[in-house]
Amino acid sequence: MLRRPAAVLAAVAAAVVVLDQVSKQLIRSSLPAVGASVRVLGRLVRFTHTRNAGAAFGMLPGNRFIFIGVSLLVLVGIGVYLWRWKPARPMIVVALGLVTGGAAGNLVDRVLVGYVTDFVQVPLDFPVFNLADSAVVVGVAMLVWWLLFGPTPGHPAAETAPTGDGPAREA
Repeated sequence: MLRRPAAVLAAVAAAVVVLDQVSKQLIRSSLPAVGASVRVLGRLVRFTHTRNAGAAFGMLPGNRFIFIGVSLLVLVGIGVYLWRWKPARPMIVVALGLVTGGAAGNLVDRVLVGYVTDFVQVPLDFPVFNLADSAVVVGVAMLVWWLLFGPTPGHPAAETAPTGDGPAREA
């Protein structure tokens, strides 16, 4: 159990935002032309400078203010969850930190430059993405894993210590 889950969540989120913004700035300065590309891991990974004015994978381009609003709602929702349920399980807190940092990293781009800089390109016609996108995907995957395979209420493993991962329940 974590003693200061909000501090851990904030540290994870801050690390994601810093790494995301630094990586995007490096791409914009090293590959200034949109569409410029360089191999990083042979045929497995390329860094290709792209601009995404849409949602994930370029869907719904041109809806900047809707995406800003959705990002703010996600951040507020995570904040409310943290305040209301006070999760203390490391997996939950780190997962929420990853989602928070990813949402905030792309929000910074949308607010400051009007689009998100994407650059990680893998084969198989997969859309180009960035570190913030990766953090959100990993964070959501961790949350889904927890929901599917984490301790269930009433199970002896769940009863060994209070989790802080849900509202108080009356017996």
